[in-house]
Parts: sequence; structure tokens; C-alpha cells
Amino acid sequence: MTRHSRRGFLGAAAGSVAALSLPRLARAAGAPDAIQAEIVKRHDESVLRLQQWIREPSIAAENRGMDAGCETMLRLAREAGFGSAVKVPTAGHPGVFATLDAGAKRTLGLYFMYDVKQADGEWSSPPFEAALVDRPDFGKVVIGRGAVNQKGPQAAFLAALHAIRGAGHKPPVNLVLVAEGEEEIGSPHFGDVMKRPEVGAALSRCSGVFMPFAAQDADGTVTVNLGAKGVVELELVASGRSGGAGPARTSIPATAPGSTAPRSIWSRRSPRSSRPKATPRSTASPTRCASRRPPRARSSTGPPRGSTRPRPSACSRPRAGATTAPGAWRSSAWRSCRP
Repeated sequence: MTRHSRRGFLGAAAGSVAALSLPRLARAAGAPDAIQAEIVKRHDESVLRLQQWIREPSIAAENRGMDAGCETMLRLAREAGFGSAVKVPTAGHPGVFATLDAGAKRTLGLYFMYDVKQADGEWSSPPFEAALVDRPDFGKVVIGRGAVNQKGPQAAFLAALHAIRGAGHKPPVNLVLVAEGEEEIGSPHFGDVMKRPEVGAALSRCSGVFMPFAAQDADGTVTVNLGAKGVVELELVASGRSGGAGPARTSIPATAPGSTAPRSIWSRRSPRSSRPKATPRSTASPTRCASRRPPRARSSTGPPRGSTRPRPSACSRPRAGATTAPGAWRSSAWRSCRP
């Protein structure tokens, strides 16, 4: 994460494109000044573009406005200078694939999302009116669903592209944009977009991919995020079948009420149905137990409280006809020796 002062950028739009613009554009006389002048001139236009975008709900979780949301994303990309912008069908809501050829040596990838979260809860202003509201310490702000996550930052990036083109310049890098409409529900079909040969080929030429997410603090500090974390779901399977030193078929109910995974993992007992049955006394050999000491409870570093295990004695030897399964305690021998 890189921080810049307010002097370095004029609003979040300039902040979003700073990493792209300065190296090559600085070589053109007056280029940064001309671009910032365009930002000022196009300010109202940029705010209105964001307001119109927010006023079009696109909520994947409710299957609301998704077709219109995809069409809006296509239009916004084309208006910002992307020469090619196409809809990418998926098994769910479609994605968008767009490219901007600036004739540059390097190419940068962009990840966009055109869906937003639900607008539940209380709002100080209707979530889909995108009203301009005076707020202490901030001045006029746009309030609405998507103003922060994620239409606002993306609209700022597009506004920077409008400013660069309006100043008669080109971005210092080529751009590849991939957008989806299901980010807020876990991107279940984003893989369908990424598997398209033309998408993969374009992204393979990128030096990197990032998600435009510029923000500005109350003191004017602009923050530009250069990375993001995703959501990972996994299933952990543990078994002692191969080594014979743990449960072979015992599940670990980590989410069951009152259970804790670490305590359950400590237990090495096999399921009751898989434990060897004690030999009936009538058929067992007449071996007597050399010790009938009561079983000791394990310490806090061992199995769960209440689990027992025999001390090394004659009771540890299975009675005649008894067997000990791999991974199971010799609990049958102990039970056979109990009075």
C-alpha cells in the first residue's frame, strides 16, 4: 500500500492513475498539468457518471438488475477509451472483457466488479438515490450503495482515463479489463470468464493485475491499494488409517455446539463401533490381573478430560481372543480386567 499526499493528486481519480501516468507522461511537456486541468474541468461530469451508476442497482444475491448492470459496465468501458468491450457468458451472470491498446510496451490488467451488496439496514440517505450530502469534515459526498465498494473507486479510475484522453494523451500502458457480476456472492462463475482463451492470452501479457480502490481520509490523504485478498474455502481431512496412530474413521465435529476442534483432534479413540469387543469371561483364559489400580485421567496436554488409558501392567495385555485394532487404545483389555 502506497500513500501519497493530497498535493500529489487532485482527488481519488488522479490518485487511481498516478502509478500509470507519471513515468511516461512526465516526458511530455505540461502533460501532468494538462491532465489535472481536465480533472477539474470534468469534475461534475465524473460525479454525475458515478451517481447514475449507483442509481442502477445490480445485486447478484437478489438477481436484481444484473443484465442492465452488465450493459452499463460495457458502456462505461467503451466511453473511457476501451476499443474492444464484449460480454462474456457464464453459467451465472455474465462477465465483461475489454482491452485498451495505447501502443505501449507494457500492459496492465484491471479487475472490476459491477455488482454490489444488498442495501439492508438503516441509511441516512436512500441507498439508490446517490444524493450529494454535506457531511462534517468531508464537505459534499455521494451516499449510496456502491459509492465505496466498488463503483466509486472504479468510476474514479475511469474518470482518470477520460481526463488523460481529454488532455490529448494516451495512458502509459495498455489495459486489459476483466469484470464480473458475482463478486459479492463469492465469484462462483468467474472461472468461466478466466478460462476463455482470449482472456487468458490477454492477461498473460500483463505485467500485473490490480483492483482500483483509491480512498481519501478526512485529512486529505489518498491511499492507493496495490493488492487485495480473496476468499478461500477448504475442507480439512485428517486420518490415522495409514500410520495406525489415530482415528481411521472418526469425524471431528468442529462446528458442533459445545465442541472444540483441538480437543477432538487430541482424541485417538476409534469410533465405538470399530473398537474390539471384550472377550466374555466364560471363554477368556484364567489370567488374573496383576494390578487393579484405577485408571488415571490424562493431563491437559493429552486426550480430553475423562478419557482413560491403562497403566503398563498385566492388564495391558489383551485377554485370549481379544484383538486390538490399529489406532485404538487397548481399552478392551482394561475392561476385561475390571471387577
